[in-house]
Amino acid sequence: MDPAVSAVRLTVREAVHTLSSSEDGDRILSTLGSLKRYLRGAENPALPGEQEEFARMHFSALLRCLVGRLSPAWLELLPGGQLEALWASFFLEGPADQAFLVLMESIEGTAGPSFRLMKMAQLLARFLGAGRVAAVMEGQCRQLAEPAFPLLQETLLAKLVGLPDHLGNRLQRENLAAFLPQNYFPLLGEELLRVLQAVVDSLRGGWDCSISFLSQVLGKACVHGRQKEILGVLVPQLMALTQGNCLWQRVCWRLVECVPDRAMEALLTGLVEATLGPEVLSRLLGNLVMKSKKARFVMTRKILFLQYRYSTPMLQSLLGYLAMDSQRRPLLVQALKELLETWGSSSAIRHTPLPQQCYVSKAVLICLVHLREAELRDSRDELLASLMAGVKSRLDSSLPAVRHLGMIVAEVASARIHPEGPPLRFQYEDDELSRELLALVATQPAADSPLKASPAVAPVAAEAPDRGSTEGGGVPAQAEGAGSDLDSDDDLVPYDMSGDQELKSSKAPAYLRDCVEALTSSEDWERWEAALQAVEGLIVRTPAATREVSVELAKVLLHLEEKTSVVGFEGLRQRALVAVVVTDPAPVAEYLTSQFYAINFSLRQRMDILDVLTLAAQELSRPGRLPKAAQVGSPSPASPSSSTTEAPAWRVVVEERIRNKTRRFSQGSARRGPDAGPNEFSLVAGWFFFPLIQHFDRPLVTFDLLGEDQLVLGRLAHTLGALMYLAVNTTVAVPMGKALLEFVWTLRFHGDAYVRQGLLSAVSAVLLSVPTARLLTDLPDELLEARPWLAGEHRAPSCVGEAGGRRLVRPGASSWARAWGWQRPWGCPVAPCLRTKRPLAGDGDVAVTGLLWGVVRWGGAREGVLRWGMRSVFVENSNTSSRFQEPYSEHHGTRSAGECSDTCPRQHSWS
Repeated sequence: MDPAVSAVRLTVREAVHTLSSSEDGDRILSTLGSLKRYLRGAENPALPGEQEEFARMHFSALLRCLVGRLSPAWLELLPGGQLEALWASFFLEGPADQAFLVLMESIEGTAGPSFRLMKMAQLLARFLGAGRVAAVMEGQCRQLAEPAFPLLQETLLAKLVGLPDHLGNRLQRENLAAFLPQNYFPLLGEELLRVLQAVVDSLRGGWDCSISFLSQVLGKACVHGRQKEILGVLVPQLMALTQGNCLWQRVCWRLVECVPDRAMEALLTGLVEATLGPEVLSRLLGNLVMKSKKARFVMTRKILFLQYRYSTPMLQSLLGYLAMDSQRRPLLVQALKELLETWGSSSAIRHTPLPQQCYVSKAVLICLVHLREAELRDSRDELLASLMAGVKSRLDSSLPAVRHLGMIVAEVASARIHPEGPPLRFQYEDDELSRELLALVATQPAADSPLKASPAVAPVAAEAPDRGSTEGGGVPAQAEGAGSDLDSDDDLVPYDMSGDQELKSSKAPAYLRDCVEALTSSEDWERWEAALQAVEGLIVRTPAATREVSVELAKVLLHLEEKTSVVGFEGLRQRALVAVVVTDPAPVAEYLTSQFYAINFSLRQRMDILDVLTLAAQELSRPGRLPKAAQVGSPSPASPSSSTTEAPAWRVVVEERIRNKTRRFSQGSARRGPDAGPNEFSLVAGWFFFPLIQHFDRPLVTFDLLGEDQLVLGRLAHTLGALMYLAVNTTVAVPMGKALLEFVWTLRFHGDAYVRQGLLSAVSAVLLSVPTARLLTDLPDELLEARPWLAGEHRAPSCVGEAGGRRLVRPGASSWARAWGWQRPWGCPVAPCLRTKRPLAGDGDVAVTGLLWGVVRWGGAREGVLRWGMRSVFVENSNTSSRFQEPYSEHHGTRSAGECSDTCPRQHSWS
């Protein structure tokens, strides 16, 4: 046995025995002083071999002995805190890894709150503040000749990263600020920087080091979800240190390469979010995507296709990183091919949410910005095939936002992929989305194709100098003319022509037959325009003459095309058609419904038929509707009767004085209920409804509702729901509801979101319009069939996503009604989304579908429960819910008092 080694062992054994049994403060102090010489940096150090033996074999046992003796009485054996300071010095000056493990072991092993637990926690806080964590990690980086035990490294890794969790579980409300995650992980990032600086200094001095342990610490911290805290400290410092320093860049590359695969995704996403631009990301990562398959999958697949929560600057940094090096550019080309293929996939368009489609569209545009024309030319055929297929699929979509994305991306991509070919041009709304997408193309044009970023922004850039030259160039031209032309008329005051009217050579027709003749065979465009503007008023003023030519007039208006630039042509034509249908409902509705399934009609004309039928049905069912002869409309400015209808000025003044000087002790409600009257739609509801629902499953040569014309099918479902809702309290409501439920049952699994939205709104219209008693007696089979479908819609995972299968009944019925100017027929609550310009679902859709399913499920419940449940559909998630908190007796005034009883509590909760 080595004498030196045996001497260290005997000394430590005797010291441990003394510390465990002695109560003499001076003896304990001398014993600890004799042991301190074995620590590095002591005043009278022992031999290096003895220090190494003490650190490797006996230091942990000594620390456990010191922890076991810790108590208030033991620390008071010496005055002035001498014993406590000497006791703490062994933890703060000895081998850092062993001291850290003993501290964590003692804290976790202490049962319940105690003096020892708090003292050890305070000592651990001092340990962290003294920079000893850096010593722990640096010790693992320098062990090359004799690698550390894997179990020891795993234990250190778990304790270092999980320290806030361990301390929070033990200390709970007595936890210290240094152990909170928001404070600890920035400290851990600073310690990592210190260790990296020590590694760089060692490499410069010719010493080998390993940073695999640092990579594991960094990766595990990111896996725990602390990327923001730790990378927020690391990335800014590394950005500055790697600027022009090759050694620091190599160290950073090695740090990221050694991160385990299970932590690679968390680290890379955090780095891409924290870096500012592709240049910084390239300095920190190097060619990591070429060396690590996991990194390549995360950077080129997962971030681009499987996730869409990242911001646009992050997407620009990622794709710019791929474009910065020649070795990584093939990955960018491959990413563009896969992005375009996904962007144009009809299945992806139907089943992915709209934000993800916007995300993929932005990625496509950014890739096109970074790729050169030569690279695009090599893959032109494949890219154009994917692009054209995607444009077709998107333009066929029933969602306006999806079509909007297809138009913008098609314009930009076609100009970049095939600049020699004819450019694509679309007409789309200039909204925030289009400006954001076009800004991505305008910011960073490709290196070898300047000013050819986008066909949508190129004309704007080309027209700007022209406008500047005309506006700015007009000033010197005018100044030059002022000196040469002395007869300038700039000082003359112009005439006020604001009240002038356009002189027309043709008078407006006075009879409907003249209007029909002018609209069909006239070559005088002024007469044609005057006839179009006058036809609605003539229809309203002469209902008897209208009934004589109603079908012929509807045919002319349906096939009417805009021959001149008439302001509001579509509105004039639609209002005239609605007036014809309202004046003579049965024959005109029969004609329009027959033409809906006729051949050689465009989709626009078929949707116009649906719009006209819906608006006419609403007008017929509107309570308090004025007689046809009185619905003349507002008089024209030139009408002589307009001045006589206005009250004289003196009368207004007198009435105002009387109103101000009159005392009123009570005043009734100024709100007046709707006037009672017959529901004119009840007699003709069948002419509107049944022909529309009769032949939806029969495809024509140019019209297939169950095939490609899903937009018209969705509009048809919404129209049928509207007609069903407007037929409330009519005798034909029950057969209409039965037919509509069969229609819904046939299409319940349709793949288009807009169609499913129409089906759900149709179901809600049936439940609103058909009395509960008739539902349970006449439609029990249909209700039982609808119940499992509604339950499946309620539990379907496709509710995550607006363009996919979200629950598709809009809770914002009030905004829908205001947008379309609908009034509640016969005082009924505002209907669900019968027809909307925005077919995307809202956040309350799950509640609506669950409620509908609950109503069908509880079919034997009282009628009041059904009424209250359907009313809650429109109160849910509505900012104006008070408007719909009306008694049900107001909604259905034509029923008896017994049928209209509503005794359900107002605070009813549906689950």
